[in-house]
Amino acid sequence: MLTADLVNARRRGGDLCLVSLDDDARARARVLADALIEAARAHVGRTRDDLAAGIDAVDVGPREHRLKSALAKLIEDRCEFDANESVDSEEMRRVVFTRASAARANLAVSERLDRRAILEEVARERGGPPEAIEHALFSDLRGTHVLTSFAALTGAQLVSEYEQAQAQAVLLRAVKVIVDIQSASAGVLRDLFRKLKFLRLLHTIERRPDGCRIVIDGPFSLFECVTKYGLQLALVLPALSACEQWKLEADLRWGKERAPLRFRVSGGAVASSAESPQLPDEVQTLLRSFRALETPWKVRANGDILDLPGVGVCVPDLVFERRRADAKRERVYLEVMGYWSRAAVWKRVELVQAGLGEHILFAVSARLRVSEDVLDSDLPGALYVYKQTMNARAVAERLNGLCGAAET
Repeated sequence: MLTADLVNARRRGGDLCLVSLDDDARARARVLADALIEAARAHVGRTRDDLAAGIDAVDVGPREHRLKSALAKLIEDRCEFDANESVDSEEMRRVVFTRASAARANLAVSERLDRRAILEEVARERGGPPEAIEHALFSDLRGTHVLTSFAALTGAQLVSEYEQAQAQAVLLRAVKVIVDIQSASAGVLRDLFRKLKFLRLLHTIERRPDGCRIVIDGPFSLFECVTKYGLQLALVLPALSACEQWKLEADLRWGKERAPLRFRVSGGAVASSAESPQLPDEVQTLLRSFRALETPWKVRANGDILDLPGVGVCVPDLVFERRRADAKRERVYLEVMGYWSRAAVWKRVELVQAGLGEHILFAVSARLRVSEDVLDSDLPGALYVYKQTMNARAVAERLNGLCGAAET
């Protein structure tokens, strides 16, 4: 992921516009990318400092330094480094430096400290070569970490990744993002909506005659976890790649002065081979725990798209089903709102009070300071407020509260 300072953009009135690569600039960028990729390949097995020196040795023109830094950042993201955490470097420095200090105190004025002799003495005591002792002295420093592997790619692929990464970096400064999607199939929309939930983005979805509109809170609308949330928001762009036609517009706070600007980007008709997103870890944990219970309810990941009047479109995380004695099927959806806002929860409270066509259980983090008592027990929806993690038995109790105890 790029940082905002590596983005090549210009202000045009109230808009922030990326400086796109023309044919000549793209060809030059590919040459530069190939050189940087080769430098990374050549330094597998060497230290991070060695890799940095190899990248520095790649010559660029006076106007290419930002491009080079951006490509180098994307290459570093593909590198795996070994910090050799099995060695206690701090303890090794204490032993060697204490030994060296004592040896220096016994030297005559004309004598010089034999550094090699100190390392050999410590190596004999610890059962290893002096070179290993010397390396262990500073193996905890970032620059000494060893490059163990590099996920190689072509120069053309790296340049393509760079062009998308620029737009992703812009979204790190977003206050609000609006995405209009047209001509997308139900399956594509379902996968996209589940991806938004997986990324834990605060969003609303509105059906439109030709598609839908998604409004997402940006990281600069929050008071905490701005960086983590911004990185999650940046992953929306690759998630949109399966939609046939889409337009994104973001309100930004750009630069050191946090100037209000607007950013626009669009795309579509790019086939995506990405698998459908998995459920968030906390939901998967609940799914496994619930299946271990002895209960007539069966649970599975939900793939249904629900229209909730006044709220918009949503894809609940799980769906619970059971058969009654008269063979009729009962179904309850579960939507996890642990990372959402109080305003979003109150919208759902009002929706339940107005009447719902489906039974829905909303799981809400206690951090949002909402009580389960705000909804009466005879309504088609309920709140389940949890503190740290969701409890499967507590969920089962609330399912029975919504639909009644199982009939015998």
